[in-house]
Amino acid sequence: MPDRLIPHPGAGGPPVRLKARAERQGSGRLQLQFRLEGDLDRLRIPPPTEPARADGLWRATCFEAFLAPVGGEGYVELNLAPDGRWAAYRFDGYRAGMRNAERIAPPTISVGHGADLFTLAATVDLGEEGDLAGAPWRVALTAVIEDVAGALSYWALAHPHGQPDFHHPAGFVLELPPPAA
Repeated sequence: MPDRLIPHPGAGGPPVRLKARAERQGSGRLQLQFRLEGDLDRLRIPPPTEPARADGLWRATCFEAFLAPVGGEGYVELNLAPDGRWAAYRFDGYRAGMRNAERIAPPTISVGHGADLFTLAATVDLGEEGDLAGAPWRVALTAVIEDVAGALSYWALAHPHGQPDFHHPAGFVLELPPPAA
């Protein structure tokens, strides 16, 4: 069953519902699903374009996952835009040592769009992304949703106190065990 993402209490959000699911497939493959329901005419959801790696996707509607090995300090950030663009970053610690995660292959992204339902599904092969292979993962599922006026809302399974901060360890509340041997 998908988990419900909640808007950050200080940033509000449009009257929509957002659910997300993460499933581990093998030691280094991740399946993500996001389901956005409500009055989508009030949101900016860009139409599909040519899939490509791009920076700054979090400045508009974007679905995200953060993955960290249990007991580790480093983590990976995945950004998936509704138009098919994507990004993957590696961090050595909390907001430290950011760089492109070059070992992650372009994800397979598919979207569905109706009058009051938008879905995004992605399969991400993490490849040989260091300490993630074979380890249990702590996961944060998040999203940035932009409304037609340009206002951004920040959605997550859990939010730390203070300003929206998807990188904060308090948001990594989902645990995905390694595959059975």
